[in-house]
Amino acid sequence: MILLNFGHPLTETQLEAIKEETRQSDFDLREIKTHFDHERPFSEQIAQMVSSLEIDAQTWQTEPILISPPALNVIALALMSELHGRMGYFSAVIRLKPIPGSLPPQFEFAEIINLQAIRDQARTQR
Repeated sequence: MILLNFGHPLTETQLEAIKEETRQSDFDLREIKTHFDHERPFSEQIAQMVSSLEIDAQTWQTEPILISPPALNVIALALMSELHGRMGYFSAVIRLKPIPGSLPPQFEFAEIINLQAIRDQARTQR
């Protein structure tokens, strides 16, 4: 499984929880920096960032890929659109949640959200 992390670095504890949830013993973990220039169109920067991953079309469409999205919502939405175009479906994403009372703020694994399943279910409401 390929784990594309566009967010903050994942801790060993978070990675272990993700491995347990996905029943994977290991990942092809890729840490991707998502610092964007607010003076340039995000769509261009997203396409460049995703292309820089050097994942071929067959891999995008056939390998299991899990996404840890960036924190900035606009970048996350544009990224998911770009990935959908390359993969042909919405990927699953990792959700982290704050650990209550932690100082400094810390986050733990919460769940994996299957975006394609949400989309498919929503289509029944048309």
